[in-house]
Amino acid sequence: MRREKYSLEYKKDSSGEVVNTVFSSTTPPPLSDSTDEFTTYFDQKIPIPEDEKHPWFSFRKLWAFTGPGFLMSIAYLDPGNIESDLQSGAVAGFKLLWVLLLATVIGLLLQRLAARLGVVTGLHLAEVCNRQYPKVPRIILWLMVELAIIGSDMQEVIGSAIAINLLSVGRIPLWGGVLITIADTFVFLFLDKYGLRKLEAFFGFLITIMAVTFGYEYITVKPNQAELLKGMFTPYCKGCGTPQLEQAVGIVGAVIMPHNMYLHSALVKSRQVNRANKKEVSEANKYFFIESCIALFISFIINVFVVAVFAEAFYNKTNQDVYDQCVNSSIPQASVIKPNNESLDVDIYKGGVVLGCYFGPACLYIWAIGILAAGQSSTMTGTYSGQFVMEGFLNLKWSRFARVVLTRSIAITPTLLVAIFQDLEHLTDMNDFLNVLMSLQLPFALIPVLTFTSLRPVMNDFANGLGWKIAGGVLILIICAINLYFVVIYVTALGQVALYVVASLISIVYLVFVAYLTWQCLIALGMSFLACGHTYHLGLTAHPELFLLNNVDAEPVMNPSQLQ
Repeated sequence: MRREKYSLEYKKDSSGEVVNTVFSSTTPPPLSDSTDEFTTYFDQKIPIPEDEKHPWFSFRKLWAFTGPGFLMSIAYLDPGNIESDLQSGAVAGFKLLWVLLLATVIGLLLQRLAARLGVVTGLHLAEVCNRQYPKVPRIILWLMVELAIIGSDMQEVIGSAIAINLLSVGRIPLWGGVLITIADTFVFLFLDKYGLRKLEAFFGFLITIMAVTFGYEYITVKPNQAELLKGMFTPYCKGCGTPQLEQAVGIVGAVIMPHNMYLHSALVKSRQVNRANKKEVSEANKYFFIESCIALFISFIINVFVVAVFAEAFYNKTNQDVYDQCVNSSIPQASVIKPNNESLDVDIYKGGVVLGCYFGPACLYIWAIGILAAGQSSTMTGTYSGQFVMEGFLNLKWSRFARVVLTRSIAITPTLLVAIFQDLEHLTDMNDFLNVLMSLQLPFALIPVLTFTSLRPVMNDFANGLGWKIAGGVLILIICAINLYFVVIYVTALGQVALYVVASLISIVYLVFVAYLTWQCLIALGMSFLACGHTYHLGLTAHPELFLLNNVDAEPVMNPSQLQ
């Protein structure tokens, strides 16, 4: 079947106002030479049952849509987030729980945009970027997103390796844990061959392990519930200084992950939705949003468990206080705590050790099991993110195994090198660097997703309204500003002139590209006076095709008149 492409041009009068819309019909290149582009995670699509008895809300339909949101929520539970949680508790007590709550709500709203893009267009964010942006910006965007995935993957794989090291009482070195994680990730990734629902159930099982293990720590430590609720719903941090401010910024950076936008927009394609039917698309958007709310609520509770444990047990503690406790314990890893009067310096490795020192070895090993589940699940979803991004931006037509090997190798190679040449005691500095790296990449996910969900030629009746455009723009501006502040703090702490010079040069190039994406986004948001020339394509290539509203797999193409 030939597919007709409708390129959308906007005519402007002398005042700059849009006065006419012109459709030109040409034949686009085929979306795919085969169905191979849908073989990653999509060997099957889940059918949505009819439920005429419950037209407004059906638990049967919600269950059918359940899955993508929980896989997305794993990024909110990766080892980087767990480390941010425990440091927040140790540095600020319960005082920053409201920041965690606010960051999770903002993350939910942004994930809604990503999911809607995938549902409405039938393409995930990387595929839309590939079709819409010119070649050079597209390549730069792909490289930036790959950097974010590599940084996230390093945290996740090393988190798993640390858990394996703790469980083996140090017998398995860090690099050995990395190799084990790589091997079992390859095995688990092919579970979807046995059915997509089985794979999603496996991720649900890993989330359950995290809830049980970190919940056990919570029950054991018995945090003050009044202080917990006060910290969660009082947006104020009494007596806080620079360390607490930096930790609050770190929470936002850890929660909102750039590659997760690409992941979620792809995962929602796993359900059978007739995109030519407005009612079905609207229904899918509703149920995916409800599922995302439930999934992120569960992830938030698990994060609260970790913050509360370390807030109750280790807030205002010094390294010397913890060292005195550890020397009298039977924990073999207690030597990692250095006796000095500085505030407790803790990460996911030392976190397990200090729990063992204060509450017994069982807490250490249960903590390690929770970290292993967090690292293993997030490594798998990170691999999916890498595949979606690479396939979408580069339009790969390789076999599935070749794609998995390539995307894994790109992310794993630097991780293995770090594990070989770094010891456990120096991983915190590397983790700070990786957090900065991912913070820098946030605009390259948030700006495109707001741009495309605001374009009516792409989203038709499901394009962002004025309220969502304003709210989305403000949220993205705030998040990017917070994360840039975090980057500035990190760079200024380096204290070397040569590094300042390099950072300045990189910053110029970085800001120019962000400004370009922002320019495109502002035009998409309706500021047509920013466009150059009398005829323009919103700065995009001529691909805001209306046929994207149809089923990419098999649905017939609709004429523009049918979409009015």
